Amino acid sequence: MEISQADPKGLVRESYAIEGITLGECRSIFMDWALSLPLNADTPDALRSLIAHYGPQNQGHPMTGVLTEALVAPQAPKRRGGRTGRSHGANGA
Repeated sequence: MEISQADPKGLVRESYAIEGITLGECRSIFMDWALSLPLNADTPDALRSLIAHYGPQNQGHPMTGVLTEALVAPQAPKRRGGRTGRSHGANGA
């Protein structure tokens, strides 16, 4: 994936340019980044692209840690809405 696709608003790029950025600030920027991705984006692929592009020269940077942590974290279960979501737990199916 191209970097311009993986970071469409340049949020991750900018995080690496901020002198003295903290882990908490990187996590906040990461959330903004994740929310800015198109719905059809392959998030793990975008994360791998960002890590490959920025990680080698920024190994100790907190954003590299946040990106790596996000890539290895288990995927959250998808929310099931409507009748299916309500009845799924009720009947155990």
